[in-house]
Amino acid sequence: MSSVGTRTSFILPAAIIVGTIAGAYVRYGALPQVDGVLYALKPVVIAVVVQAFWKLTTTALKTKWLAVVGLAAATFYALHLQEILVLVISAVLALAPRLTRNVVRLRCIAPALVVREVAQVAQSVPVRMLSLFGSSASLSSVPGMGRLFFIFAKIGSMLFGSGYVLLAFLRSDFVDRLHWLTEKQLLDAVAVGQITPGPVFTTATFIGYLIGGTRGAVAATAGIFAPAFVFVAVSGKLLPKIRQSRTAGTMLDGVAVGSLALMGVVAWQLGKAAIVDVPTMAIAVLSALLLLRFRLNSAWLIALAAVFGWFYRR
Repeated sequence: MSSVGTRTSFILPAAIIVGTIAGAYVRYGALPQVDGVLYALKPVVIAVVVQAFWKLTTTALKTKWLAVVGLAAATFYALHLQEILVLVISAVLALAPRLTRNVVRLRCIAPALVVREVAQVAQSVPVRMLSLFGSSASLSSVPGMGRLFFIFAKIGSMLFGSGYVLLAFLRSDFVDRLHWLTEKQLLDAVAVGQITPGPVFTTATFIGYLIGGTRGAVAATAGIFAPAFVFVAVSGKLLPKIRQSRTAGTMLDGVAVGSLALMGVVAWQLGKAAIVDVPTMAIAVLSALLLLRFRLNSAWLIALAAVFGWFYRR
């Protein structure tokens, strides 16, 4: 079986399951028992994201300067700077120590040379992609399912690092900019994506169904995964060459830290919507403890939370 066929066979069953659950959610989501299950699942999802965030900090924060870059990126994102700009700034900031060392080594370097070097680095970022995908508003002329496909293709083409970085892009596009979803619906979508087998990207299937029914689910699923098929095909030989460049490698480290910052901020933002009372706080804290300290499989936490929520809201 080809690599494309393998990836498709991995994605398709999960997308079908999530699409089926989305249909049930639209029809039965207002029932107290179903609402109770999602009520208890959402703080578990936040704990799972926190676990992923904690693990990634040990690999992404290689130096103290990268930690500073991460804090700066989190601040920029919290101040509503666009995600892609946060990642670009993180990539350029990661180069600052190298540029400083070059200044010291040369003893005297004209400021214009520093500006020129930074400009040359910035040019390595796909600016045309930024202008095309940098804002959902640029896609406002694309109608219906085509617009939905391109928005998810934009998101899929920009994801870097953990799959949970997806949450930052989803929240910014669908909750803040387009107002097609509420934070509750986004959390429900993430919860469903977490409890079903397959990649967390199938959250897009759920969101697509909420927005456009079956056609929307197909468009969203195709859009979110299409860039991955292209990038995997072309990056196999390209990434090692990129890593051989110290400049490109340093920029990739900055992007990784920027992605981590996005994930941390959106976990905090969604956490405020998921943890709304004492029971949800208890579920979140206990789940985080069991995941981080005892490394309990999240599937057990999801099952226990679902049972609790089913009977708690009856």
